[in-house]
Amino acid sequence: MAIIVQKFGGTSVGTPERIMNVARRVIEESELGNSVTVVVSAMGKTTDELVGLAKQITPSPSKREMDMLLTTGEQVTISLLAMALNALGKEAVSFTGWQAGIKTEDVHGNARIMDVEPQRVLNVLEEGKVAIVAGFQGITGQGEITTLGRGGSDTTAVALAAALKASRCDIYTDVTGVFTTDPRIVKSARKLLSISYDEMLELANLGAGVLHPRAVEFAKNYGIPLVVRSSMVKEEGTMIEEEVSMEENLIVRGVAFEDQITRVSVMGLAESLNGLPAIFASLAKNGINVDIIIQNITGDGTANLSFSIKTEDLEKTIEVLEASRKALGYGKIETETGLSKVSIVGSGMVSNPGVAAQMFGVLADKGIRIKMVSTSEIKVSAVIEDTFMVPAVEALHDAFALSGTGIHA
Repeated sequence: MAIIVQKFGGTSVGTPERIMNVARRVIEESELGNSVTVVVSAMGKTTDELVGLAKQITPSPSKREMDMLLTTGEQVTISLLAMALNALGKEAVSFTGWQAGIKTEDVHGNARIMDVEPQRVLNVLEEGKVAIVAGFQGITGQGEITTLGRGGSDTTAVALAAALKASRCDIYTDVTGVFTTDPRIVKSARKLLSISYDEMLELANLGAGVLHPRAVEFAKNYGIPLVVRSSMVKEEGTMIEEEVSMEENLIVRGVAFEDQITRVSVMGLAESLNGLPAIFASLAKNGINVDIIIQNITGDGTANLSFSIKTEDLEKTIEVLEASRKALGYGKIETETGLSKVSIVGSGMVSNPGVAAQMFGVLADKGIRIKMVSTSEIKVSAVIEDTFMVPAVEALHDAFALSGTGIHA
């Protein structure tokens, strides 16, 4: 019997009625002759409500106790889903993350999975029952409960699929698949029937919220086919796998975007081999993710360094840089907020030169000034003013023929 891992997000299990709907979907998969493991998130806005409760107690709760609190959300869902399945005549057993053998690093709030020991889950599957596992959580080698951060349930599902040697991992969500861009922004966006791991990883990293990058990375590393599909509508989803058939002339596969971007410029930095490593090591140590980086050497022997960050990290970034000002020897810091990043992604760009030039031309025709640029083999990103984000996405989506019908690759 093939093992299938199904993951259902918070919206999919947001009410008792939706939990019963999930139970029926699980039974349908089981009746196809498959062994089914289900990973679920907390119901609806439960996690936000728990965070709100903590904030009513103290504005700065300890990360350990927050993990103790937040993991209760998923425990409610797993028990209710097990009850639903049992009520419908399908035996099911629920497990917390640690009962399912999810081992993590010793970090609270954003831990990474280090290992999965799924024997208890396998035992349940061998008995012909459904195993239900709480997403978003695990346990350290010292016995401390941890949470996995944003998108943690996706990562739990893929990690379990790898450990169980599952044939497939289905990610059920409130959309019917992966689209060429966000259909709420561009009405003509089309669903892709397949996309490669690398393309999906770029889209996820660049702002597409349908899957978390960690989950895609796990799937790629272990060769687990992923399917993104709707929990509400029964239709074919999007297959994410290593190789996909290229649709003729489909060079760009999707347009991603992200707002709340800030450019930070460190001016008059002493030109030495130690300056850059010191800056970025300090930022990384404080959990600040740096994206696009540009360095210019000036005529007086100093350098100006610019990089982009999420605007929410700006205050912390300034603190870190000011604390190292004497050691780094820079002149001043300049910042520019109110920016966004738009990106085009497609593996076809590797063998088709001129894609970046076409993108820049499209933006120029719309009067959109580019502040920063970043490229890789399969993506081009441009930082622009926030007010131009939606027009830029619409223009690029049209320019690369993503609005047409029948996008199967």
